[in-house]
Amino acid sequence: MTPDQMRDSSLLELFSLEAEAQTQVLSAGLLALERNPTQADQLEACMRAAHSLKGAARIVGVDAGVSVAHVMEDCLVSAQEGRLYLQAEHIDALLHGTDLLMRIATPSAKVGVEEIEAYVLRLQALLDPAAATARLMLTAPVTAEPAQVAFAPPLALDLEMPSPETVPAQTPSPELTPPGRRVAEGGERVLRVTAERLNSLLDLSSKSLVETQRIKPYLASMQRARRIQNKGLRALDQLGDHLKSVGLSLEAEEALADARRLLAESQLMLTAQTLELDEFGWQASQRAQVLYDTALACRMRPFADVLNGQVRMVRDLGRSLGKQVRLEIEGEKTQVDRDVLEKLEAPLTHLLRNAVDHGIESPELRVLAGKPAEGRIRLRASHQAGLLVLQLSDDGAGVDLERVRRSVIERQLSPVETAAQLSEEELLSFLFLPGFSLRDKVTEVSGRGVGLDAVQHMVRQLRGAVVLEQAAGQGSRFHLEVPLTLSVVRSLVVEVGGEAYAFPLAHIERMCDLAPEDIVQLEGRQHFWHEGRHVGLVAASQLLQRPASEHHDGNLKVVVIREREAVYGIEVERFVGERTLVVLPLDPRLGKVQDISAGALLDDGSAVLIVDVEDMLRSVDKLLNTGRLERIDRRNRHASEAVRKRVLVVDDSLTVRELQRKLLLNRGYEVAVAVDGMDGWNALRAEDFDLLITDIDMPRMDGIELVTLLRKDTRLQSLPVMVVSYKDREEDRRRGLDAGADYYLAKASFHDDALLDAVVELIGGAQG
Repeated sequence: MTPDQMRDSSLLELFSLEAEAQTQVLSAGLLALERNPTQADQLEACMRAAHSLKGAARIVGVDAGVSVAHVMEDCLVSAQEGRLYLQAEHIDALLHGTDLLMRIATPSAKVGVEEIEAYVLRLQALLDPAAATARLMLTAPVTAEPAQVAFAPPLALDLEMPSPETVPAQTPSPELTPPGRRVAEGGERVLRVTAERLNSLLDLSSKSLVETQRIKPYLASMQRARRIQNKGLRALDQLGDHLKSVGLSLEAEEALADARRLLAESQLMLTAQTLELDEFGWQASQRAQVLYDTALACRMRPFADVLNGQVRMVRDLGRSLGKQVRLEIEGEKTQVDRDVLEKLEAPLTHLLRNAVDHGIESPELRVLAGKPAEGRIRLRASHQAGLLVLQLSDDGAGVDLERVRRSVIERQLSPVETAAQLSEEELLSFLFLPGFSLRDKVTEVSGRGVGLDAVQHMVRQLRGAVVLEQAAGQGSRFHLEVPLTLSVVRSLVVEVGGEAYAFPLAHIERMCDLAPEDIVQLEGRQHFWHEGRHVGLVAASQLLQRPASEHHDGNLKVVVIREREAVYGIEVERFVGERTLVVLPLDPRLGKVQDISAGALLDDGSAVLIVDVEDMLRSVDKLLNTGRLERIDRRNRHASEAVRKRVLVVDDSLTVRELQRKLLLNRGYEVAVAVDGMDGWNALRAEDFDLLITDIDMPRMDGIELVTLLRKDTRLQSLPVMVVSYKDREEDRRRGLDAGADYYLAKASFHDDALLDAVVELIGGAQG
């Protein structure tokens, strides 16, 4: 690419960015002018947005953009000067021009010369029908080709995308703004950063926060050393007093004085170093916390970002259906994670379209019902207990429950007798079934109920929930709850079989201590009474394949979890407490780990696995259906005293290391871990093991070097060795076996029974 081509590409990218911001200003302003055509501030904002786009299009040579923006500017100036009163046809035409400008600025869009000429003629005819033809002839030649120049902006996340309300009316010229940057209100520079880099920054900041906690043990040990030194000084004083009483030589007195002096000097030095370390640790933890909070804040976006175009969509759809509809929004500045926002756009759009099409009545029916001719849809966003709560309501006719009841009977979804007894809540739940519709005819816009199963599915993917409420003749309300972020999850950390697991708080109804006498047997299964119903009781140790826990006080620790209508009590070993965890996705090459969604690090740097509640409830159903659900022993249990075989796992991947360790622990083996070959070699020389499991590619010392050293050591050369590696070529296998490995296993299989079968083949069962 030549320098000129690179410059043109950068300018076109900037023009696309400016068009995105300025068309948002135009859309918001024109919708406001539709309600009040004489608002001076909105007329000024729209005029300046069109003017800025005209100037930007001229700079980059997009003549089509110049023509469209110019005629829009003329129309808005006429309205400002009182020569034109904006009516519905003017707003429609200006909104059409806004869409046209965005298409012109989009590289992949195709905008023909005829379409531009037709639009210019249309708007000029609205301004001055008599002079429309003459004005068109004086317009500069229109060329659509520059708007079709191919360029591919990187997939990126704006750290600060101006909303229609905050974008300044006068945007700086593109030639003054370097590529990849935007200028927000107040002159603050805004950069575009890829989502991958932002995720990496959040990951690193969370790890740095954990690392600062590792200073605390060193500080505590230094403080213990100071106390020991104080005791040493006192002991020397006592020794000196004792020696003086029995007579002390001059040399002994000098030696004793030297010892006191040296110990006092070292104590002063240690005290100074302890204070410095304490100050450093505090400063480091504060800065790490600020870094983490800042990185997390960078992922958060105002809820308004998902609403771009929704107000316009509701207005246009209403007009196409012969209805007057207005969308009112509250809580636009509510902060939400960008990933959540992206996934919310589709379900919100679907619910809004349904509300316009099937919720809001025609103006005539509304007037007959004593309502205003214009229907209103309200969308409210707020934070509640770490969740984003959305309430989408309309003042339409509501759901015809009897019509739903008839449809249920006609579709044979329920017997007539049962359908007649269905409550309002039960009837509304049918609307979320796949393919359920109240429409007699198929239209371009779905009726309420059609597609609600898809809405529910998308919300559940966000680990959220959606509920429909309605009042006949007064409208309907959808209540949605989703996490504020998918990157950070507020969780209850528990202990199961000596290992830490995290349950997301969004799925927890309560925690409780359950006495043995509170457990009842119903149909051969264990239950307990919770909120007026019997709830099934399941041991987390069976679900997660961990050793059964002991209950020294006779009580059970139970976490009550809910996913839609399914409610179960999960018995755990210990409640550790609530924690805010940064989600660390599992390596996709490992496949789906049963009942686990992701990992995280606790404050002390130890790993914790985050429970996939929906998957866990499926596991419970599977155990129930196959009759393999184990009873929880209500008496104290004692672990076996038998000696267990020891396995050393060496791998530089935390994820692989932890999963291998948990698999082996679940089978009763005692497991130690090492982070690389050098660490593993030191462990092998210091302790006794029955088996070594090692990766190949590791820093400092790779697996081949480790196995080679082991086979040369007379004490270790008979130790069984298994290599677990992502490399699965024949030459890789041969290289590992030639070095002295007894077994070679590809990592793609290690998380299932293949690893455990190989371990049993090499050293037998866990008990010695």
